[in-house]
Amino acid sequence: MAPRQRLPDRKSKITVREVALRAEVSESTVSRIMRNKGLVADATREKVMETVRAMGYVPNRIAGSLASLDAFLVGVVIPSLSNIVFPEVLQGIQSALEPTDLQAVISTTDYNADREEAMVRGILAWKPAAILLAGFDHTDATRRMLDQSGIRVVEMMDIDSTPIDVAVGTSHRRAGHAIGRHLIQRGYRRFGYVGHDWNADRRARLRYDGICQALAESGLTIAAQALSDGPSSVATGRAQTARLRSDAPQVEVAIYSNDDMAVGGVFHCLGAGIRLPDDFAVFGFNGLDIGRELPQPLSTMRSNRFLIGQRAIEAILVSPERPKQPLTIDTGFEIFEGATA
Repeated sequence: MAPRQRLPDRKSKITVREVALRAEVSESTVSRIMRNKGLVADATREKVMETVRAMGYVPNRIAGSLASLDAFLVGVVIPSLSNIVFPEVLQGIQSALEPTDLQAVISTTDYNADREEAMVRGILAWKPAAILLAGFDHTDATRRMLDQSGIRVVEMMDIDSTPIDVAVGTSHRRAGHAIGRHLIQRGYRRFGYVGHDWNADRRARLRYDGICQALAESGLTIAAQALSDGPSSVATGRAQTARLRSDAPQVEVAIYSNDDMAVGGVFHCLGAGIRLPDDFAVFGFNGLDIGRELPQPLSTMRSNRFLIGQRAIEAILVSPERPKQPLTIDTGFEIFEGATA
């Protein structure tokens, strides 16, 4: 087991006294609201929480006699456990934590930025060694808290923006561009797109933008698309494929926002007697095991999800201090040709 590494003392840059002064309430009122204990008028609670968010305040749960306690917790905030993408990231995190004394504390947000903010505030209150989050889309208050915490912060899955501290993952814009180029090289000219809610999945939108760029470079466009307002699923992919085929039968190949949706597309084709890829081609993203086990393995792009989790932990083990400049770690991607496109 690696030797225990004493982490530097860290204190919130904003104190409960400063919050109380700005909100024009007592320190005890702020404490009661942050601990959700005791009766407080709704107007007062709203005023204090607006101040807390504006200032990026995080309460200290280990104050007093525990203030010198070494922090060996790593907070991990991810959108979902039902999406197989994130359990693979967690496996990479656990693998890298195995030889250390650090322990992961996992929270899920259901793709809700306000819920992420609440989770981050709660985790930071325990002064963890580091916090790992999915992507760059945070509320302003969440970003302030992370900026001011002084701890290591890793934003995982995406590297298309500037991180607070470290970003580990794939350039989704470049991945989308590579998908477009690959399919053009295979002779496709009439493209469709099947996707889910871009508001909840910024990375899917970045891939779409990359696809469109690659097509434009060859004088092509997305001829038709079928988008769902909700999250991705096999059922949604199946339904949206039926819609695309009905609205735009001229489309030769559909690119899907992820493998869940693409597997649904394959199921629609199997049920409708559509030959893959002769009558219609399907291309996904993620490289999930279920795609490889289909009667015709799904054509897709694989992101290195285990490696993302592993490299995220390795990045924070290098030093407890943030680097002078934000760091980006590209874990890459690879095309899996499969048999559906």
